Amino acid sequence: MTVQKRARIIGLGSYLPERILSNFDLEKIVDTNDEWISSRTGMKERRIAAPDEFASDMGREAALKALQKSGVAAEEIDIILVATTTPDYMMPTTANLIQAQIGAKKAAAVDFHAACTGFLYGLSLAKAYIESGMYRNVLLIATEKMTAFVDYTDRNTCILFGDGAAAAVISGQGEGLLIGDVCLGSDGDQAHLITLLGGGTRHPCSQESLKGGLHYFRMLGKEVFKHAVRRMTAAAETCISRASLQPDQIEWLIPHQANERIIDAVGKNFAIPTEKIYKTVHKYGNTSAPSAAIALDELMQEHPIQENQNLLMVAFGAGLTWGATILTKCL
Repeated sequence: MTVQKRARIIGLGSYLPERILSNFDLEKIVDTNDEWISSRTGMKERRIAAPDEFASDMGREAALKALQKSGVAAEEIDIILVATTTPDYMMPTTANLIQAQIGAKKAAAVDFHAACTGFLYGLSLAKAYIESGMYRNVLLIATEKMTAFVDYTDRNTCILFGDGAAAAVISGQGEGLLIGDVCLGSDGDQAHLITLLGGGTRHPCSQESLKGGLHYFRMLGKEVFKHAVRRMTAAAETCISRASLQPDQIEWLIPHQANERIIDAVGKNFAIPTEKIYKTVHKYGNTSAPSAAIALDELMQEHPIQENQNLLMVAFGAGLTWGATILTKCL
């Protein structure tokens, strides 16, 4: 009898640009201050990509680290999935650019877009590919140059975003993190809450779209806050229930790093102690799709995870989109 393979992350990697933009730096370019930013978001710094550094460059660096840790060669990758809201181009895809840069000559390559929930949506795709037997090795990359679309005259959004990338090699065998049910959701009725309207077919680049600021991120923060807490909590509850676990069996909560108050509210809903909530929001800000994966990579380096320990990953983003999954250490 053939035993069904269970998808697991066998290699992780992340990349952050060198340049740091602090709250004190922002004070010099927009009407804000460190206390105002810190008290509302928990952010102190964020990383900014260089002018000649793009989503594909950051994604490549994260991918190479993940491949090295996994022991899987680039030539053994069957498909590259890239989650990004900020691709190098409308076409070709960022996945194709990375495929060429890392030498994954046998891999199919595709971009997809689920905003800040991108890495979790990608995990669901990778899990389906592996467990169906369609592919053996999937390279999932989340990479964003968010600052290319930030309006630094808008203090409500420019303080939030940073740049970065994360990658995971996902396979059906080997030591790593088993991917449990990935519980996803969306609500297009609330699409207006987080937008970047310029550049598509409805608002192609023009003098009018530029003057109207349509090529910048816009967000209705108060409404987003309420939805983020509610939707991530619901997705996490579903995941915990499907896994037949209790909240006290969660070793770490790894949330999307959008806002410290959102993170704390989700943790409080599950009575997860603060010291078991892994945060990078203070030093990287919101990097969108890779944010939770960057946090996962750092957590794994700083706090060795023991066999059968459970990690809860949750995310929320534009669309609206949201999701959660349980990752369990396997040997």
